[in-house]
Amino acid sequence: MGGIAMPGMKVLLLRALAASSAAFFLASATAAAPEETVLLVAKRQFEDPIYGSTIVLAKPVQGGGHVGFIVNRPTKMSLAELFPEHEASKKVADPLFLGGTVDMNLVFALVETQGNRKDGAIRITPDLFLAYETKAVDRIIESESDHARFFLGMVVWRPGQLDDELDRGLWYVDEPQAKLVLRRKTDGLWEELVRRLEARANTI
Repeated sequence: MGGIAMPGMKVLLLRALAASSAAFFLASATAAAPEETVLLVAKRQFEDPIYGSTIVLAKPVQGGGHVGFIVNRPTKMSLAELFPEHEASKKVADPLFLGGTVDMNLVFALVETQGNRKDGAIRITPDLFLAYETKAVDRIIESESDHARFFLGMVVWRPGQLDDELDRGLWYVDEPQAKLVLRRKTDGLWEELVRRLEARANTI
């Protein structure tokens, strides 16, 4: 997937505006939900220009909807290009990932953490947290980038939408593992998971 053309200054100005939209979806992720966070792996028959061959970390939110992040779509853009005047961003070698098509002007961070956090980040799995507030993301860039991944945008499913996609057989559902979600080299990762999940399905 090609790089996303977003001038650094424009993104800086839009981050605060986009954060309010993200908060609308993500704030409810702290509430109890009947489901758990899952790893969705697109099946071979899911032919879609954006979501085909993707791996998505998806979390239920209050009201029946879900939010998620594509974990295997690196862009050609770096944090240094996005924030050229931010010294800490220049030290992050990994590319930004395309998390989804909602709020693409906002940078999200997934960070592996043992225990609890005090920066407002949302627990996604026992050892993965999501940060979407600007100050929290900046702190992760500055001090925790070696065990984090940074995304532009997210995926949002309306209530019942993901259930419909599962009923249509578009996704495999697997348990999320931090090491896999944050794997640096994602080339071939989708194929690896699909082969494993196909083999598992054939034994059921």
